[in-house]
Amino acid sequence: MKYELTLLLEKEAYLQIVKDLITTFKGKLEKEEKWGEKTLAYPIGKNKKAFYFHLLISMDKKAIKEFRQKLNFEEKIIRYLLLVVEK
Repeated sequence: MKYELTLLLEKEAYLQIVKDLITTFKGKLEKEEKWGEKTLAYPIGKNKKAFYFHLLISMDKKAIKEFRQKLNFEEKIIRYLLLVVEK
């Protein structure tokens, strides 16, 4: 299945952590867009700015649940949104 993953990261270099997670769960990164650094509407934790990234990934439906859990526990990710693109 294909998914859209939008990320807010503290630093641009933290994207590699997410890419490593994708390959760990036998996913494939199909498209990567860097939206740049933006000021947040309100502070999230101590962060007033974040780097925005939009990824198109394909991953097995069974692996996505555990992938979400890993994203939840990753402290370097400020926020993320994972949506199903196609079934």
